[in-house]
Amino acid sequence: MSHQVLAGFHAVTARLRHAPASIKELYVEASRHDKRMQSFVEQAKAANIHARPVPVQRLDGLARGIRHQGVVALADENQLAVDVDEVLDLLENNGRIPLLLVLDGVTDPHNLGACLRTADAAGVHAVIAPRDRAVGLNATVQRVACGAAETVPYIMVTNLARTMRLLKDRDVWLVGTDDQAGGTMYSVDARRPMAWVMGAEGEGMRRLTRETCDELVTIPMIGAVESLNVSVASAVCLYESVRQRAG
Repeated sequence: MSHQVLAGFHAVTARLRHAPASIKELYVEASRHDKRMQSFVEQAKAANIHARPVPVQRLDGLARGIRHQGVVALADENQLAVDVDEVLDLLENNGRIPLLLVLDGVTDPHNLGACLRTADAAGVHAVIAPRDRAVGLNATVQRVACGAAETVPYIMVTNLARTMRLLKDRDVWLVGTDDQAGGTMYSVDARRPMAWVMGAEGEGMRRLTRETCDELVTIPMIGAVESLNVSVASAVCLYESVRQRAG
């Protein structure tokens, strides 16, 4: 099994918390003895993981340019749900109303990491993206996500439009954001099983993605800027779902 690199306190701590057995090697900066590092090493010890002190140059080589904060782990790929049907079946069996996030064309790892972090905070059950126009769960995504990559399934699909039609067949309402749409996000009934569909900043959604949505809405823009970063737009929409479902 191929190993992935986890770099930074948040990413590695999240894996220690949720799947410690998946960590095969753990390296820490030998010259760091501050309280944060000591606490981290104790946490690893409690999970029966040995933290091996190494020179910072070794960490730099493992992290390959990612800011590691003196902590790098080699771990098995995290085994979250890898199939849309699997996610929906689990939710149905537990009587939960699906809330999904579909990302079309998000290739920047910082944006994806921020989207995953927001998705976790808002209780999203899975994030879905196409394989051909999306970034994978690399070390930068893991670091920016601050542990959310360990808790929110990130499902990359071969054909996004076909997956969206599958969601519709499972009674999931697809709501896309488009600055040319008539209604606003506040008109959406976000209490139903649904997925927010977001395009990358600039290009937006692809034509077929847009046409497959059940509903298109705008995010009200009152100031001078014309659009929001995709992670910010996702947060705004997801928390409208949180607000309505809490009510």
